[in-house]
Amino acid sequence: MVWRFAVSTLGMPGAPIRQAARLAADHGCAGLEIRTHPDEQVHIGLSRREVERVRAAVADSGLEIACLAGYAKVCAPGPDAPVIAELRALIDLAHRLGAPSVRVFPGGDEESRDRIGAVLDDLRSSGVRLLVETHDHHPTGEAAVRLVEPFGAPGLVAVLWDALHPWRHGEAPARTREVLGEYLGYFQVKDAVGVTPVVPGLGAVPLAECGELLRGWSGWVSLEWEKAWYPEIAPVDEPLRAAARWFAEYGSH
Repeated sequence: MVWRFAVSTLGMPGAPIRQAARLAADHGCAGLEIRTHPDEQVHIGLSRREVERVRAAVADSGLEIACLAGYAKVCAPGPDAPVIAELRALIDLAHRLGAPSVRVFPGGDEESRDRIGAVLDDLRSSGVRLLVETHDHHPTGEAAVRLVEPFGAPGLVAVLWDALHPWRHGEAPARTREVLGEYLGYFQVKDAVGVTPVVPGLGAVPLAECGELLRGWSGWVSLEWEKAWYPEIAPVDEPLRAAARWFAEYGSH
């Protein structure tokens, strides 16, 4: 059983992928979680040449792409077709980049089953896994797993456990780990005071407990440092060093 350590480019807004990959490698990461957004180098609609440049930039630093962090909202109000189209575009981009998974949000309290079900064949044929984050109207493991469990295919549709949100909404880490079970597909290291990000270990999120609970699990563990949303917080270097120490303590098993 093994974890693999990554960092999200959310903590390096506007940075070219090559620069982000070098920083990640310098801090001992094995992977890069890439924010997929119109404001960034990686976005839906990349040309073949652009895809090749991104793949090369990551590979030249000795890294893999851990995940594409997309912004599709599978439970958002409104018609299904635009959401399904965005999901398919993200899955296709992940496939072309060689990313094993795509992170999406719930984004509302609507029924998501038809939207996710519509892309199961895309996931299956591409070898990409869809990860629904504990967020929005489904911030706990108990709520998020209800969106993916009906498909009975954790290798295709699973949950991304963001360390902050379940705990902030009253779900103890032990409960999150229990309810996710085989549907735990990815873990994001995050610490905060209130909702403001702080260096891992300096906030209130019980990261040590999370680390103990994750022993025996295999998958990507990524630092999400939300500098894109909180521009006043420190550069990613210090939190990344702290996350690397946390990973070294709990991930070496």
